[in-house]
Amino acid sequence: MLEIEILEAHETERAKKILLRDGFVAVKDILKGEKLKRIQNAATRVIQEIIDDDLERKGNRGHHRYSFGNQIHHVEWSELVDLPPIWSIAEAIWDSGDFICSAAGGDFSLPNAEIQPLHSDGNEMGFTDPWVNQMTLRDLPPPTLCVNFLMVDFTKENGAIRQIPCTQRSNAPIPTLEEEPPWMKNCIICAPAGTALVRDVRCWHGGTANNSDHPRPMTNTQYYAPWFRQHLSKCLPHENYSQMSVRAQHLCRYIVQGKLSP
Repeated sequence: MLEIEILEAHETERAKKILLRDGFVAVKDILKGEKLKRIQNAATRVIQEIIDDDLERKGNRGHHRYSFGNQIHHVEWSELVDLPPIWSIAEAIWDSGDFICSAAGGDFSLPNAEIQPLHSDGNEMGFTDPWVNQMTLRDLPPPTLCVNFLMVDFTKENGAIRQIPCTQRSNAPIPTLEEEPPWMKNCIICAPAGTALVRDVRCWHGGTANNSDHPRPMTNTQYYAPWFRQHLSKCLPHENYSQMSVRAQHLCRYIVQGKLSP
């Protein structure tokens, strides 16, 4: 298990320092009470819909392992955008409030899911370096932040995510499962339900084996830096948008369906 500090929601500057150093930071009690229960119930419902169409449990991320895909059309996922403590952390990281929301989804593993190979997201974000390839994506500040919300207590038994600290800027080859040293396989994030895990998606990460009797879900929201845009689609129903705060609506201005009033 990876020894990490789980911060309070008000520790914005500390969250910024840890994420920029390690590539991720955990913040406790971002979801709690009825709000957590409502989103847990929505995740359970969508999990059942997905696996009802996959009787052989082939998964879409390996057997018994699934991406939720973009679920922001469900009001419960829309609510995950409306979380001021997350806004404060993102604003601190990017020194700007002009970041945007691009989607909301997450992933889950079922019992019998095996360990997932380490990987780094966002590698398709190519650009041309005018300085003869002296710069790569990993030389930039975080282009994308993924905020994962733990729907259950994450443990070593139920397939908690593992994160390899300080790899978000590494150009080293990512090891295969056979090459991966034991210490990396034990970089498991164990934290209680309702915790938000804010991640620079370039940091090496992967799911672990789910040896429990229950699914291990985590929902998410995804944000783009003020200077970055990619894969934006009109996926947010206006009905959900109209229920958001003014700040959350501004974050979702590029993905709401229909035409906005001037």
